[in-house]
Amino acid sequence: MYLEIVTPDEKIFEGAVLSATFPGSKGSFQVLNNHAPIISSLDKGILSYVTKDNNNHEIIVDGGVVEVASNRVVVLAEKVIQE
Repeated sequence: MYLEIVTPDEKIFEGAVLSATFPGSKGSFQVLNNHAPIISSLDKGILSYVTKDNNNHEIIVDGGVVEVASNRVVVLAEKVIQE
């Protein structure tokens, strides 16, 4: 599946992933290939994803929205917190 993470200022990531986990407003959830279409708001928390080469990546987002449809996941993050 294809993941794109953007903020109002920049594109954080774009590429193929095996899975992605999000800090949803009602609790964290994971998206895998062929996931049902959803739109969810995000709370502040860790957004993690596993790339095709099996590397795990984590970023901290401070709210936003995620849309999943047809193996394409788009995250519109309000802000990414750098540590």
